[in-house]
Amino acid sequence: MRLDKYLKVSRIIKRRTVANEACDGERVTVNGRTARASYEVKPGDLITIGFGRRPLTVRVLKVAETVGKDGASELYEVVDEGQAADAGPARTGG
Repeated sequence: MRLDKYLKVSRIIKRRTVANEACDGERVTVNGRTARASYEVKPGDLITIGFGRRPLTVRVLKVAETVGKDGASELYEVVDEGQAADAGPARTGG
């Protein structure tokens, strides 16, 4: 299945056109390499999406052409939800 379609079916990104634009803008990598929207997704792939300054990394568990809203999260597991680049330790006033 194409990367842009997988991102939409799994509901990681709501619209396929937005997923396609993210790939064209080089904000999506698969297994550490920039990926095009036409990349064929396979179970085991690590997909990283740059959402602003907070990247999201997921591992592909299954590939399915269609899936219900409740089953979408079964297609992947979240590996890492990135932190903002300038987020430091919490400070206490004093």
